[in-house]
Amino acid sequence: QVQLVESGGGLVQAGGSLRLSCAASGTIFSITTMAWYRQTPGKQRELVATITSGGSTNYADSVKGRFTISRDNAKNTVYLQMNSLKPEDTAVYYCNADALTGLGTRMLYWGQGIQVTVSS
Repeated sequence: QVQLVESGGGLVQAGGSLRLSCAASGTIFSITTMAWYRQTPGKQRELVATITSGGSTNYADSVKGRFTISRDNAKNTVYLQMNSLKPEDTAVYYCNADALTGLGTRMLYWGQGIQVTVSS
């Protein structure tokens, strides 16, 4: 079993910055892609950014140039540095990990989500 725990959310003024972290733990053999998604009430969860084990990244157009995804493979942790935050970035942010466990099971695991609120 794999658990993902997010941290670093909170309330920030527009133009400010936050750094989210997501640590994976459990019987992990390897993790390929890790990603951040976000969701607001009444809307579908949307992709924010992804990063492969080799460091290749992909971003939603709405966050390009403002957000940076990174990861520490040794710690099974993914980060999301969010700069120049806007009120429309307000959402619950979720991380996920495409993980192969020590038992040979490969699944997509999700964190519980963390609130980010940007005030105008």
